Amino acid sequence: MARSTTGGDGGTGTAAGSASGGGPGTAVPERLLAEATRLFAERGYDRTSVQEIVEAAGVTKGALYHYFGSKDDLLHEIYARVLRLQTERLDAIAAREGDVRERLADAAADVVVTSIQNLDDTKIFFRSMHQLSPEKQKAVRAERRRYHERFRSLVEEGQRDGHFRPGLRPDLVVDFFFGSVHHLGTWYHADGPLSAEQVATEFSDLLLHSVRQP
Repeated sequence: MARSTTGGDGGTGTAAGSASGGGPGTAVPERLLAEATRLFAERGYDRTSVQEIVEAAGVTKGALYHYFGSKDDLLHEIYARVLRLQTERLDAIAAREGDVRERLADAAADVVVTSIQNLDDTKIFFRSMHQLSPEKQKAVRAERRRYHERFRSLVEEGQRDGHFRPGLRPDLVVDFFFGSVHHLGTWYHADGPLSAEQVATEFSDLLLHSVRQP
């Protein structure tokens, strides 16, 4: 039943303009983010200096601080841009007319594909999130919570319509599903046997089968 709404070849770092977009003709903020993503993935956030980032991007420290106030601003934006993309896409899917089962299937498939397309970004962030300032951590958690609440509303709509089992706790359904999505970075490889679309279809079908009314 799942139909992913995001095109992709299973590669990483494409949907939100991450590590693949750092060429000389790219705008300075995108170059900085691309090189920061690459270096954080290769060396780790702690072991990457601001000087290394600006040299790799071919800009000055002044240029970096013009767009980003600190190194942790770069870390924050690496993940925030992926979350913004996923939120925009979820809002569009959820707002469509039609069967809620199809919309939930598409939403589930979409978050899997966009997570895989930006796997370096999400891996870096979850590995280093604790190094953000408390204020930035709080802001990110609030944005993620809003995203999960929008996703949960589709489960609740399906329950009201009689398509999904009424005894399910929608919050636990969402936590269970996104636990699997956030785990993708520990096992998925672009050169492995499954494409992003194949994983998305499997995850989406598993979700739909778990909530549907017998």
